[in-house]
Amino acid sequence: MQPLIDNARTFGQRPEEFARLAEGQSPDVLFITCSDSRVVPALITGARPGELFELRTAGNIVPPYASGRPTAEAATVEYAVEVLGVSDIVVCGHSHCGAIGALVRGDDLDAVPAVRDWLAHAADEPASADAADPACAEAVQHHVLAQLLRLRSYPCVEQRLAAGRLRLHGWYYEVHTGAVREHRAGTDAFEAL
Repeated sequence: MQPLIDNARTFGQRPEEFARLAEGQSPDVLFITCSDSRVVPALITGARPGELFELRTAGNIVPPYASGRPTAEAATVEYAVEVLGVSDIVVCGHSHCGAIGALVRGDDLDAVPAVRDWLAHAADEPASADAADPACAEAVQHHVLAQLLRLRSYPCVEQRLAAGRLRLHGWYYEVHTGAVREHRAGTDAFEAL
C-alpha cells in the first residue's frame, strides 16, 4: 500500500497538467471491462485522463436492462450514451478471468453469495468451453459477444445504433501477452487489432 500512497502524494504536484479536466469531460468511448486488477484500460489503450468513460464489473457483465429496476451499470451506460454522447462502446473481456472461469468450471460459489448472484447475470453459461483451459479464451470471447448483444437491448443504445451514431466493439485482452483482439463480424472471429 505504501508505494500507492507515495505516488498519490506526488501526483497532485503537477496541477497545470490537470487544470483543463475541471472544465468537464468529453470521452468518445465507453470502455466496459472486468474489475480484475490486471486489466487497466488506460494502459491498454494509451488513453489520457478524460478520454475513456469506464464501467468495470466482475466479469464485465452487462446486466439485463429493466426500466423499473435501475442499476449502476444501466445508469453508466445511459449517461455515457445520452449525456456524454460517446460514439463507441467497447466490451473488453480478458484471459484468465476468474468470473468466467468459475462459470465454466461450475464452481460452488455458496460461500460468496453476492458473487454467485451477480454471475447469474451472465447472458448464458459458456458450456462449450474447455474447462481445463486456464485462459478460458473461448468462453470469455463468447461471453463478450453475449454482453454486446445484451447492450443492444438498452433503449439508448438501440436508438443510437439505429441512427448510426454509435458503434459497438468486442475485445479480448490476453493478460499473459498483452495482445488485444477484436471481434470481426465478417469472419466471426477475434483477430489482432
